[in-house]
Amino acid sequence: MTERRTFVIVDGENIDATLGNSLLGRRPTPEERPRWERVTTYAEQLWGQPTQGLFFLNASSGQLHTPFVQALLAMGYRPVPLSGGHDVKVVDVGIQRTLEAIAQRGDDAPVDVLLCSHDGDFAPQAGALLDAGHRVGLLGLREFMSTALTGLGLEVHDLEDDVAAFLSPLPRVRIIPLEEFDPAYFLR
Repeated sequence: MTERRTFVIVDGENIDATLGNSLLGRRPTPEERPRWERVTTYAEQLWGQPTQGLFFLNASSGQLHTPFVQALLAMGYRPVPLSGGHDVKVVDVGIQRTLEAIAQRGDDAPVDVLLCSHDGDFAPQAGALLDAGHRVGLLGLREFMSTALTGLGLEVHDLEDDVAAFLSPLPRVRIIPLEEFDPAYFLR
């Protein structure tokens, strides 16, 4: 039996779209994107096991942003550039197939998953992973998580609050549990 490990599966399109469309109202700059090395470090500490990051990219245009791919490689991620027709959500399909493959693995290669996405399209595969005895967590911004995913009872790890993946605070408006409310934050 091999050592248990964690796959951090990143839906890069979804994270970028959430930041751009839901928070910033524009395409995020490199400085406003998550520090991806912090994500894998967090994942290793979270469950105390080796971690491998898989970063899914849409390469249907036939082009790759080489500096970004090189940065991912330098951080230990395995870029997964996928291409397909304009009517195919290639990143979603690739992630779904990957989650299905993990669920079908035997006990000789135990794997857990931290899924970095807000997309409810992965709920059936996440549920199958749970049913097969895998630990599954979600990485993202809590207020944008699909209820299809959170309804499975998955652990949610906030990229900003828990992982500290951003260099500066995001312009978020979210529900604050009273026991966590700090008036000083609003009095700045």
